[in-house]
Amino acid sequence: MNILEYENTQELKSHGQGSFPFNIYLCSIPLDFTEVPLHWHNDMEIIYIKKGRGRIAVNLAPFQAAAGDIVIVPPGQLHSIEQLEHDSMEYENIIFQLSMLIAAQNDHCSEQFLQPLIQGQLLFPNYFSPDSPLYPALSSCLDAIDEICKTFPKGYQLAVKGQLFLFFYALVSSGELPLPLRNNKSLDRLKEILKYVETRYCEKISISEAAGICGFSESHFMKFFRSNMGISFTAYLNDYRLTMAARMLLSSSDSIAAIAGETGFDNLSYFNRLFKKKYGCTPFHFRSKNQLSAIQSGYRESKAEP
Repeated sequence: MNILEYENTQELKSHGQGSFPFNIYLCSIPLDFTEVPLHWHNDMEIIYIKKGRGRIAVNLAPFQAAAGDIVIVPPGQLHSIEQLEHDSMEYENIIFQLSMLIAAQNDHCSEQFLQPLIQGQLLFPNYFSPDSPLYPALSSCLDAIDEICKTFPKGYQLAVKGQLFLFFYALVSSGELPLPLRNNKSLDRLKEILKYVETRYCEKISISEAAGICGFSESHFMKFFRSNMGISFTAYLNDYRLTMAARMLLSSSDSIAAIAGETGFDNLSYFNRLFKKKYGCTPFHFRSKNQLSAIQSGYRESKAEP
């Protein structure tokens, strides 16, 4: 189960196709999942908060996000989303490939803005609140895309692309952007090991194996990981596995024992103990409680069909 599969379990507000790689996913924390672990991908991502509050981190910089906020995550940047205390948060997760905006033959837009953004050579601020001077321009583009994707009129792809170009125009034309390029080799190494965990967490991963991914000795790797993440690698790996297990408990009918095995836990009692420590209840009660909450709130039933 890849981290990006969490998007595929949510309502699609637009139609993603190979020739038009653009989707809007409607998500809720904690009803859909308790958290989205730290990860990265090569798509452009815009997180548009609709209700409530939550905690979002981009390139290890955490901040609180609230209704109306816009968070921009360029390709390759580490990011995570999690519940803030006992609050809930509903948000649109807008994910698309920047390549859909690039002409077959590179033009000025591609060479000066889009390609550098894809390659990580062009950086924008990640967070815009309703108080930001740029917010009206950015939010109007996203709201327009929402309206377009309610009915998908003929040629909607043209309208969506147009709004995305306006979105980037607002960022570029502000006079304060782009941000200076940062060269962070430590972040690049961290991305390598986090991607490795994302794709191999169901298998046994030793400290030696993880250290080899970064080209470090075991002792140096353990210090490196803790200094960047604030926890040990083993603790992070277990926490990631528990997050995936919690997601599977809500999205599948597999047995608890099967889910424990699928998320890298060979010992069921050890899995139950760690799960209860993280979530405050057993896997069985976690599944029952959250399924009941979803039914009572009417959240899933209230979603419109795409």
